[in-house]
Amino acid sequence: MVKKNAVIEIFGADVVCASCVNAPSSKDTFEWLQAAISRKYPEQPFTIEYIDIDSTLSNKRHEEIAEQIQNDEYFYPLVMINEEMIGEGHIQLKPVFASLEKLGYVAEAK
Repeated sequence: MVKKNAVIEIFGADVVCASCVNAPSSKDTFEWLQAAISRKYPEQPFTIEYIDIDSTLSNKRHEEIAEQIQNDEYFYPLVMINEEMIGEGHIQLKPVFASLEKLGYVAEAK
């Protein structure tokens, strides 16, 4: 049983991160994670949002994170789950899934 609805945020930009050669774009990462999480944890609710760091942001926390990325404190895409950073740059599924399972998500048996 899911204990808490995960809020997944992917911070990124249209331009691929210069330090992330051969990595998927931020939007590709967003779509890939959305599909992978839906497949692994069907019928378990989560919210996923793409935040464009180059757009005008009205959320103060989003603004601060976008500024940190633009100041090269983090690479993008940056993935956060319930405001905890899970990965940056080249994103991998294992830490994303581990974070979700800590929240009570259960992988569907194959």
